[in-house]
Amino acid sequence: MFSKNTEKMESLIGANSKFVGDIDTKGTLRVDGTMEGNVNADWVILGAKAYLKGDVISRGIIVGGRIDGNLRAKESVEIKPKGQVSGDITTTKLTIIEGGVFDGRSFMQKSESKVVELQTKGG
Repeated sequence: MFSKNTEKMESLIGANSKFVGDIDTKGTLRVDGTMEGNVNADWVILGAKAYLKGDVISRGIIVGGRIDGNLRAKESVEIKPKGQVSGDITTTKLTIIEGGVFDGRSFMQKSESKVVELQTKGG
């Protein structure tokens, strides 16, 4: 059912919940309710009715609801058809599905090079 590479969902803010404060967690954080604060997680998923006011640092971010804040993702940011982002996005891959709203600046990072330089011994 789950592969070993799949990140487990570690934290959830439910649809009828409001959370105020910063979150720093391993694994995936899913927000379906309202949150005010900064987030640092491996992956962040915002449901269609979610609202987050704060900055997000993550490997990947999926925005189905609304975020007012800056996003920094090592791998990707995806804004779904009903997703809204007001703030700056820094990532290597940005996807905005038709209907998604992005109001801010984007900064595209280059992917880290996988090339390894070998040094030769001088003799």
